[in-house]
This record gives sequence, C-alpha cells and structure tokens, in this order.
Amino acid sequence: MSHRNGMPEPEVIMNFKDGYSYTKAKLDAACFSILENGPVKAAKDTRPTPKKEDVDLIVNGFEISRAVAEKALTENDMDVVKTMHALINLR
Repeated sequence: MSHRNGMPEPEVIMNFKDGYSYTKAKLDAACFSILENGPVKAAKDTRPTPKKEDVDLIVNGFEISRAVAEKALTENDMDVVKTMHALINLR
C-alpha cells in the first residue's frame, strides 16, 4: 500500500449508487495488463452482411454504387422494401 502525505491511500476510489465501485487494486491491475499486453482489440463486427441479390436489386433499380446500397440495406435491417422506401424518400 502506498502512502500519501504520511497517510495510506484508500482502497476504494469511487462508490456508485448502484453498488459498484472502483478499487485501486483492480484499476492498477487493469492498467498494468494494458501496459504488458497492449490495448484490447475491438471485437469483430458480427453484423449480418446483405445478400448479393438484394444489393444487385438496389444497385440496378436506383443506379447507385454497391457501397451505398450495402450501407442502405444495413441501416434498414436488411429489409429490401424498407430500404427502397428510404431511398425513394431521399430523392
């Protein structure tokens, strides 16, 4: 335990109303693991990809790029009808 101005540092750094708290030991362990192992990598994106047929339908029907069609399908929960309505309302 380290000392500050002759007094030991408190173990609990912060208490929250929901009962959780940050403790010095856990915070130190987390910081040291990051220094030793490097930062934690982001989780792989697990969102479903649009079907090729749906993308082709949107690309040919609206004459837009594949990237725009895929983005529109993703934003509209892979629903072709919903995507078409959204694209029509944008024009």
